[in-house]
Amino acid sequence: MTLEQAKVGQTFTVLHIRGEGALRRRLLDMGILPGTAVTVTGAAPLGDPLELTLRGYTLTLRRADGGLVEVAEGRNRRW
Repeated sequence: MTLEQAKVGQTFTVLHIRGEGALRRRLLDMGILPGTAVTVTGAAPLGDPLELTLRGYTLTLRRADGGLVEVAEGRNRRW
């Protein structure tokens, strides 16, 4: 599953960041790292972008970019 498919109120653990280059690096720099718990706290009226809470801060991310972030439901499921 990816963050692109997420619904408001769900909590996930990041498993893997797909892609290459600047976009992947930007996602990693924003703190979206494997093992990080991410909660979807909101979405714009048309569903894009998503509002995420992770590592103690709020982040807004386009759904298309969220499609590069593989996640599993729940916290720390893999670790």
